[in-house]
Amino acid sequence: MSVRRVMGTEVEYGISVAGQPQANPMVASSQVVNAYATSTLKARRARWDFEEESPLRDARGFDMSRQVADPSQLTDEDLGLANVILTNGARLYVDHAHPEFSCPEVTNPLDAVRWDKAGEQVMLDASRAAARLPGNPQIHLYKNNTDNKGVSYGAHENYLMRRSTAFADIVKHLIPFFVSRQVFAGAGRVGIGQERPKHGFQISQRADFFEVEVGLETTLKRPIINTRDEPHADPEKYRRLHVILGDANLAEVSTYLKVGSTSLVLAMIEDGYITRDLSVDGPVSALRAVSHDPTLKTLITLKDGRKLTGVQLQMEYLDLAKKFVEERYGSDADYQTKNVLERWESVLDRLERDPMECATELDWVAKYKLLLGYRDRDSLEWDDPKLHLIDLQYADIRPEKGLYQRLVRSGRIERLLTDDLVEKAMHEPPTDTRAYFRGRCLEKYSENVAAASWDSVIFDLPGRESLQRVPTIDPLRGTKKHVGGLLDSSETALDLFNRLTGS
Repeated sequence: MSVRRVMGTEVEYGISVAGQPQANPMVASSQVVNAYATSTLKARRARWDFEEESPLRDARGFDMSRQVADPSQLTDEDLGLANVILTNGARLYVDHAHPEFSCPEVTNPLDAVRWDKAGEQVMLDASRAAARLPGNPQIHLYKNNTDNKGVSYGAHENYLMRRSTAFADIVKHLIPFFVSRQVFAGAGRVGIGQERPKHGFQISQRADFFEVEVGLETTLKRPIINTRDEPHADPEKYRRLHVILGDANLAEVSTYLKVGSTSLVLAMIEDGYITRDLSVDGPVSALRAVSHDPTLKTLITLKDGRKLTGVQLQMEYLDLAKKFVEERYGSDADYQTKNVLERWESVLDRLERDPMECATELDWVAKYKLLLGYRDRDSLEWDDPKLHLIDLQYADIRPEKGLYQRLVRSGRIERLLTDDLVEKAMHEPPTDTRAYFRGRCLEKYSENVAAASWDSVIFDLPGRESLQRVPTIDPLRGTKKHVGGLLDSSETALDLFNRLTGS
């Protein structure tokens, strides 16, 4: 295996209404999603199909009772909130109190970055569309993970894995990796603690909000390893690893390394390659300890007695990954696999030497450098409200306001993509997963698509008394290679369905 696998991101955006601090975030989020749908989807809006979802199925071999589940876990219930499917295969919807963009399925880290960045632009257009409605105030969106009032919201990753991989092995080998991955994947945060009771700066926006090692929950007692067993694919072949630990990244290199390194570690776990025990003593406290030290000097204790910094623990995984790729592929490794390894090594070397050397690549370092500049210039302490405002402004997705956006315009942040590629990804699906079929059907036959989900498209066809479901259970079918010609030559949804079913 390499960095290539079916993967994707899903990001909940922070939201505020200008001049209305008490505004209902669910109402504001619905306005954002509905405004985008109205301005871009001219025809019938397909509903989301919840039938195949199973959010309470646990990878440890049981189903949680609906009676004891927190309402936030019941993602298979249609609450009547705004929920649309886009022509790029993505889902744009209201997840309780936040607008969320769930990327279409992709097969490699660079595409994960591309459609994640497309999500930022969709959200920007959505907030602008909402502001144009008569009587509506300005609604501001932030790609961050906390309101700094004790509330955290997610930036999740999804990776398809072989079902045959023992879940205990996933837990054992991923926990130390996730504890230390934040050294390059953190988004940075002013304040320490869930309600920032201590003053200072930390690496991760999410670390303080995790309380247990393993669990099914996503909003209460958040676990480092989430056990939701909802593959959205053939359950006999696949499991979907639902990662809730990560930060919402703006820096393209941070996202690229986050998903690329994780994919490589998953490949090693699937192949049984990791025989070295890197287990951490007290992972939850270690997660927070690493985050709370932007000097990256804090030592965490491994169960074998060794003491390593977060960077050094990442170097252990990097060393294994380099050997793994060399043994499996040698010089035949694909470009992205080699590039992830090279960037991973380069970033870790520089973080160990001086984190500030990564200020053009990593979110937390870029933000930290900005904040230190303001502190030095204006003699500010970490509890100064100005620094909290700068933290928030970094994540503002408006190009004229966001500090990350200003860094990009001034050439102080490295990019991996062009604006043109991101613009196209706002409207076009990936060509090498089933998202291509879903997106093209929404684009070409929108009047006849009644509903869709990750693993089906449901048509409302003339002359048929009932709705017709087309399963898309294999994420690697329904690609441009498989169905591009069929879609191009089928003038109507009925033509397509008849040819698909041999009717």
